[in-house]
Amino acid sequence: MTIFVYIIIVKDMRLFSTRYIVITAVASALLSAALVLGISKINQGSRQLQQITETPDTPASDTDPITITDSTSGYTQDELQNIAVYEKCNEAVVNITTQVMGHNWYLEPIVASTGSGSGSIIDPRGYVVTNVHVVSNVSRIIISLADGSSYEGSIVGMDKESDIAVLKFTPPAGMELKTIEYGDSDSLKVGQKVIAIGNPFGLERTMTTGIISGLGRPIQESQNIIIRNMIQTDAAINPGNSGGPLIDSKGRMIGINTIIYSSSGSSSGVGFAIPASTARRVVNELLQYGKVTRGAIKLSLIQNSTGIAREAGYEISNGLVINRVYAGSEAEKAGLEGGTTAVPFGFFDTRTVYLGGDVITQIDDIKVNNLAEYYSALENKKPGDQVDVTVYRKGKYVKVKVTLEAE
Repeated sequence: MTIFVYIIIVKDMRLFSTRYIVITAVASALLSAALVLGISKINQGSRQLQQITETPDTPASDTDPITITDSTSGYTQDELQNIAVYEKCNEAVVNITTQVMGHNWYLEPIVASTGSGSGSIIDPRGYVVTNVHVVSNVSRIIISLADGSSYEGSIVGMDKESDIAVLKFTPPAGMELKTIEYGDSDSLKVGQKVIAIGNPFGLERTMTTGIISGLGRPIQESQNIIIRNMIQTDAAINPGNSGGPLIDSKGRMIGINTIIYSSSGSSSGVGFAIPASTARRVVNELLQYGKVTRGAIKLSLIQNSTGIAREAGYEISNGLVINRVYAGSEAEKAGLEGGTTAVPFGFFDTRTVYLGGDVITQIDDIKVNNLAEYYSALENKKPGDQVDVTVYRKGKYVKVKVTLEAE
């Protein structure tokens, strides 16, 4: 709105008294101020009306959710995704209860101990994948489904090197089991969202969320077993989650939850899962053959140490000393050399070993300092594969190409 101010120029000031002029000036100023204030209020009201007309769904306060993808439900996009993944996958997760039988004073069979874990249905015929440590050395396996029904389970095959086991139960005729599909664990990224579903502390089908915290972690599970390429996650994993799936945002299993690092036994934000690429390979072999066949080097090995290095004259104290090379083996054909000097070995169970041979320090690009690393370097190899074996020999490092054989 435009304001027009008209100025009356009085040519002859003598026609008006001084008092009249002052009163007229003050009244004119007050009138102008009132007009300006009124116009400002009108403009402000117009702008508010325009905003209301153009943005009818503007949140009422700063505390309202920033992103709403479903105006009818009020859930955020992340919440809707979590709900969808859980609804898709939770019925494919089973609770595994185990029993170890013993005997009382009267030699009557009793349940000596029980355990629990999780698993994923991977086949509608009743095949379940879980961890070896969930079901090893048990007398009875009970598999409980989402509908509350329970079935006796049996072991199809176990692979300790990967800590993967396949179980089988027989569903009733006509029952349609929900299954979970494998995802691509080779294209994972640190920071990617993941979801864990399992049975921590017996609380069935519990869901937790997090991200991938690290990839390619080598984790030593036991004295002679290192599992490489583990997925590290901060999704809460507790006792009872072992064997359950680690899932991506599309509802695909990218890993099998296996280990937690904790001083108390509860989740501390550092959990590890076996990648789906390993699980798929191992499960396929367990289903076909009941075991996993890996390539092997036909050798007898001894852990190197400061004492052995001093006795044999080695300049290194790490790696694995080749005690003997099997006659006629591919290792012998490749030129690997065993020891020639016989010495007693061991404290309580003394035996004769042969020193002076090659010391294995690396297989392909994996350093080998002990048996666990040696077996880990061969974990995904098959008979017929070739590997580059680096050995310490007479003060020098030599690389030898060896064809692997069946174990």
